Amino acid sequence: MTELSNPQPAKPPRSQWLDVWDQFKSHRGALMGGALFLFIILAVYLGPFFWELEATQINIRHRNQGPSWEHPFGTDQLGRDMLARMMAGGATSVSVGLTAMLLALFLGSFIGVMAGFFKKLDGPLMRLTDLFLALPLLPLLLVMMLLFREPLNATFGPEQGIFILIVISIGVTSWMPTARIVRGDVLALKEREFVMAARSIGTTNSSLITRHILPNVLSPIMVSATLGIATAIITESSLSFLGLGFPPDFPTWGRLLFDATDYLQQHPERVFWPGMAISLTVLSVNYLGDGLRDALDPRIRGR
Repeated sequence: MTELSNPQPAKPPRSQWLDVWDQFKSHRGALMGGALFLFIILAVYLGPFFWELEATQINIRHRNQGPSWEHPFGTDQLGRDMLARMMAGGATSVSVGLTAMLLALFLGSFIGVMAGFFKKLDGPLMRLTDLFLALPLLPLLLVMMLLFREPLNATFGPEQGIFILIVISIGVTSWMPTARIVRGDVLALKEREFVMAARSIGTTNSSLITRHILPNVLSPIMVSATLGIATAIITESSLSFLGLGFPPDFPTWGRLLFDATDYLQQHPERVFWPGMAISLTVLSVNYLGDGLRDALDPRIRGR
């Protein structure tokens, strides 16, 4: 009588997030974009702790200097170190981008889920979305800056007031694409078998949304989040370049561009550094979003 061989233990099921990571790391542009964006984040937030010069330190004797060992990015018309101002401006611009993205993501996801899940709310919410899409973005932002700048500055101070105003202005004018994408996914998901089964056993609408709908629409939400950061940074830079953003003594990349336009012929590097920082940040975030979109799409994953 032959002895039965011991059965091999079954392998644990492979995590879905490992498949997502395998697909993501095969996208070279996404890896490079993620690494560059991480480097920018570390540089603007941790760099001031390792650089002895402050962004607001004035030294008239060192004004309008070119790049040197003491000042790698040169100095401005008041002798302030441009490298320190680039790091301080980057921290402000990235903070505005991240905060405005979170606000737009919350509004877009909430309105998209409500419109897709509840049939009675679909028409009014989508017409509201169409109304916001029809509004001209830049003139609307300019009007909001002119109307609410002084009251918020008087309440929260010139720096915090303008930060709140810019974040709210960008957030409430950039949630519409996320809402339309999430609504389309929710319309398809609520007719799936697992949602119908959960509804048949008496699951409440709030539980259906939090346990079954939202986890399955994370993919478009995450992609919209990465692209929303780039949009918010560009919008904030545009407002600061037009002189409607932060005050002159509170640097951002857009404000540095605005201040450098008067010295473009004498010191062109002052325009180059913030322009390159904005371009690299937006480019890295866009590549990161492309990689996340491909990795989170099950139809592409595994190709």
